[in-house]
Amino acid sequence: MRVIVIGSGLSGTIFSKTLHELDPAAEVEIFGDERFLYYPRPNLIEYMAGALPRERLFPFSEKWFADRNIQFNRNARVIEVDPDARRVTLKQGARTGYDALLLATGAHCWVPPIAGLPKTGAFTLRTLEDAENLLERLEKTGKALIIGGGLLGLEIARALKARGGEVEIVEFFPRLLPRQLDQQGADILRSQIEGMGMRVRLGVVTEEILGGADVRGARLKDGTTLDTGLVVIAAGVRANTALAQDTGLKSDKGVLVDDAMRTSRPEIYAAGDLTEHAGRLYGIIPAAFEQAKIAAHNIAGRAQDYKGTVPSNSLKVAGLAVTSVGEINPEPGTREELRAARPEQGIYKKIVLHEGRLTGAIWMGTKQGVNDISRMVTRNADVEKWKNQLLDDDFDFSLLPG
Repeated sequence: MRVIVIGSGLSGTIFSKTLHELDPAAEVEIFGDERFLYYPRPNLIEYMAGALPRERLFPFSEKWFADRNIQFNRNARVIEVDPDARRVTLKQGARTGYDALLLATGAHCWVPPIAGLPKTGAFTLRTLEDAENLLERLEKTGKALIIGGGLLGLEIARALKARGGEVEIVEFFPRLLPRQLDQQGADILRSQIEGMGMRVRLGVVTEEILGGADVRGARLKDGTTLDTGLVVIAAGVRANTALAQDTGLKSDKGVLVDDAMRTSRPEIYAAGDLTEHAGRLYGIIPAAFEQAKIAAHNIAGRAQDYKGTVPSNSLKVAGLAVTSVGEINPEPGTREELRAARPEQGIYKKIVLHEGRLTGAIWMGTKQGVNDISRMVTRNADVEKWKNQLLDDDFDFSLLPG
């Protein structure tokens, strides 16, 4: 069996690894746009912060791929898929056939319609090349403005601060991490970030990036002008569906897949940030990982169904471990919410329950119990008997059933 993988990120790599484990005789060929071997994108933050050497970005060598009958092609953009002929065409003109195909083209950074773009000195962060160009610019300017106070924006801010940059964050919503924290948790996080020397502006809109060909500043909608030579836009991502749509695959916000990760063509599968399953795009690593493994099992003839992924995110901002899992901002009055907070220590814990069952949790400022509470949320565990003790620092999670 010959399988082509379009996309060399997490989904494409985990799929190829899993398929080899299931069917060592399968011939797998990966086509990736970048000039690098696979690297986990979260590692870019540690690299930018100076905490991870460049050579350690790459977990798998060329030999690792070759030993698993996986041909890894760099700088190899697929521009056309012919599903009737089961053949792909590369930008360079070469064509090659397949028995089955995985689309793992991921997503791209979304840039809001801000006046004055594009400019030299205005960046998004998606690739290693982006990261290296960004660091080079920081050396010249010393200042950075981050547009977006979500997961990626705060991680970038942390990394640039660690590199000695003067960092300011602007966020459209009235709180940081609007998808991962509630107001109380976000207030504690903001206090910790500002305590590190970074400035935070909330509820503001960036109207224009100032300067000629080069970034020289930014103007907010309220008229405030910020001086900076470096702007990083972290406003979310959009699925890379163009190739899927050109191929005639059914798509909406993402390429549509069933529980087996099949697209509307049964020999073409998809996984990762470009997929839409049961009306939902996840855009998170756990979902990409699970979807890739499900696709590999089904292509190998080991039927498995994807049942969705409980949203879970973990990061470290301002020295604080932040984990958010499941439903954390329910509609008022629809769920029971219990909290414990020690703002001076940056500690905030919250659980969300429905009829005694855990549906969500926030764990910030401590890692103690975070794996246990995440597992309980994923299981939708019944914790009614223990709910008033769950937030205690010394709670024994082994008391919970199963």
